[in-house]
Amino acid sequence: MNPLPAEKINKTLSNSGLQLAIYESTGRLMEKRRKALASPLAADFETWREQANRIKRHTIENLDHYLEQLEQNLTRNGGKLVWARDATEAADFILNLAKENNAFRIVKSKSMTTEEIDLNERLENHQLEVVETDLGEYIIQLARERPYHIVAPALHKTRYEVADLFTEKLGVEREVVIEKQTMIARARLREKFLSADIGITGANFLIADSGAVVIVENEGNARLSSSAPRIQIAVAGMEKLIPRAQDLATFLKVLGRSATGQPLTVYTSFLSGPRRAGEIDGPEQFYLVLVDNGRTRVLADRDKRQSLYCIRCGACLNHCPVYRKIGGHNYPWVYSGPIGAIISPQFHGVTEDPWLPYASSLCGACGEVCPVKIEIPKILLALREDVTKAKKREGGGGLERLAFRAWAFLMRHPKLFEIAGMAAPALISDGGGRWIRSLPRPLHVGPIARWLSQRDLPPPAERSFRQLWRARRRRS
Repeated sequence: MNPLPAEKINKTLSNSGLQLAIYESTGRLMEKRRKALASPLAADFETWREQANRIKRHTIENLDHYLEQLEQNLTRNGGKLVWARDATEAADFILNLAKENNAFRIVKSKSMTTEEIDLNERLENHQLEVVETDLGEYIIQLARERPYHIVAPALHKTRYEVADLFTEKLGVEREVVIEKQTMIARARLREKFLSADIGITGANFLIADSGAVVIVENEGNARLSSSAPRIQIAVAGMEKLIPRAQDLATFLKVLGRSATGQPLTVYTSFLSGPRRAGEIDGPEQFYLVLVDNGRTRVLADRDKRQSLYCIRCGACLNHCPVYRKIGGHNYPWVYSGPIGAIISPQFHGVTEDPWLPYASSLCGACGEVCPVKIEIPKILLALREDVTKAKKREGGGGLERLAFRAWAFLMRHPKLFEIAGMAAPALISDGGGRWIRSLPRPLHVGPIARWLSQRDLPPPAERSFRQLWRARRRRS
């Protein structure tokens, strides 16, 4: 089992600049969402959430039917659907396609699914040039990092860090004005768009009844990536399906408001196949690579399959007190925050990073803001149970079980419980302060010490409730 990355987390916690960047960025997104939902235009937001939840539940429970319908309609439009069981199959298809078409330069729009399968690294290992065209992803690519946030991948970078990065990697004069930094990136990327052989995008939604791939963005780079190159490839997880085009309106209304506080994102593109006769732009070849990569394993668990409803809005990250402290890079996979804490263990197994389901205060904010009403706290508790069972199978968790047995024994014996309560003030001294910040040395071991290292504990009362109650009865 992989341990909690305590040293890395403590480094993040002690970096005041990084803490400020995370809090300010997530705080702005939270405030934009709050204002968007306070608008009269969003008066039906809770109704939209219910509709989105019902549509997703129906789709996931009938996924085989809608996958077949998607393939039929996509093929009718002139495209080709490619089934990829894992990252290797997805990358191999794209590599072979590039080789067959003598392609070298690839432009990409932001896609968490391609991050998930390490597509850039796999393609670059075969001497292909891969260029991220979303501004945040472009910054992250230059820094050779992975996204810090689902929606805002460079959330942790200040404009001064970006200025240094552009100077080092692009050889330009140091520029700290954000608008001018954007123009520097635009000038570099425009050349890449015009000379690219292949464009790769993700997909926000896949519409079964029309075979369309829907991409939602704010920069226009996905539209260029899908229309300028002669070959277009969309890479998407199979859970992105919705049954009908008319269902899309519900998701567009909750996605923009939940992600960036917009009533509607700037660009919504429908891709349904290659360029047709008489059309002046669009690709000559169109492919949809549909990735499993562990999704069918999640689908098989009826209690947890609602994890696949996620539309990657990032709202749960912005409202999560844990994510806002430890940041995105302390999570072991590309998906961070509450959604990462529930899907990573399901994709990789709970023994891979057993601390993940515990990276939550269970405050419930994630479930409250989720636009498709995923019961994230409920799934976290179920995963904690799975972790406990896995530890037991491996012979671990003995100290924890012993502690709970001792606690249960005390609860069943009131006299012993009272004696323990009376002894607590003598054993644990508060040092004259309002809080206990460390335990006596004999007790300063194991999970209790780790718990207390991040929390303050109120000192035990001098007299227990039972003692106070007896004194009160004597006076009366």
